[in-house]
Amino acid sequence: MRIEGMIFVIVAIFFAVITPIYWFMSEDPTGTTALVLTFGLGGMIAFYFMLLSRRIEPRPEDRHDGEVEELAGEYGFFSPHSWWPLAGASAAAVVFLGLVFAWFIFIIGVALAAMAVVGWVFEYYRGEYAH
Repeated sequence: MRIEGMIFVIVAIFFAVITPIYWFMSEDPTGTTALVLTFGLGGMIAFYFMLLSRRIEPRPEDRHDGEVEELAGEYGFFSPHSWWPLAGASAAAVVFLGLVFAWFIFIIGVALAAMAVVGWVFEYYRGEYAH
């Protein structure tokens, strides 16, 4: 995690240097605000990663003597055959079409999106693949 922390330290330092230069050259309050917020975000992530790197032991990819075999094992559960993302994307398309054309299409899209979310969340709680 130390390497990731250093990447975000570099990001925070870059935006800390660039922000006042941008402000003096453009006097644009919107862009300056965005750059300040980007600096803050990079600093927060860098702080968290550096704090985390002290709490956990080094991962194999962080050590010079780390081996590929040390990373073997289970990474988690990933759904191999879910159709619910397609239903969610279709519902999102109906929602955006409703925003463009008519409010009743938007309401239908929101209802479809709610059904897709419920189906996706509870996909493995019933039926053949219940856990």
